Amino acid sequence: MTESTSLEADRSEIRRRQILDAAVECFRRQGFHGTSMATISKVAKMSVGHIYHYFENKEAIISAITQMDVQDLLTIFSDFNRADDILQSMKAECRAGIERHADPQAATLDLEIVAEATRNPKIAAIVQESDAVKRKTVIDTIRRGLAARGRQIDDQELAARFELIAAMFEGLSIRVIRNPQLDRAAIFHRFQQVFEELLEG
Repeated sequence: MTESTSLEADRSEIRRRQILDAAVECFRRQGFHGTSMATISKVAKMSVGHIYHYFENKEAIISAITQMDVQDLLTIFSDFNRADDILQSMKAECRAGIERHADPQAATLDLEIVAEATRNPKIAAIVQESDAVKRKTVIDTIRRGLAARGRQIDDQELAARFELIAAMFEGLSIRVIRNPQLDRAAIFHRFQQVFEELLEG
């Protein structure tokens, strides 16, 4: 790749991220249906035609946002898998996961995407595909962490544990909307106990 090609790729990625950041802001404020490409273009400070150069529609934007979320998780779990004690590393990062899911801004976007998935088969497919990647990554990591401690759990049990862990984290996104004053410190203490039991119990 030549220097000029590399610079153009960098500029393209910057513009693409600019569009995604604008879309996230719009989706949080106005919802998926309340947001038009024209609205996104105004917030992104670029023409609608320029946006269509990068994304063919709002579904493509949601797909890109979801892929960023998946990539963030893959990066985190790559770090876990390089740790001397995988399960201990996962437990140590539990608070960060709680804070992320108890963040009203993040919760609003997550819930908007899930709500749209109940009505839009294209969004449902995007959400389900990303969940499959996350599920496999988490289950494989827990399995590896247990194996390092000389333990084995069958696939059905690991899948059940994943679903409970996912429900706990994702449930926080709903609770923070229903109860903005929830006590994060108290939740962390109990959450940590249950999380550890699901990992190792």
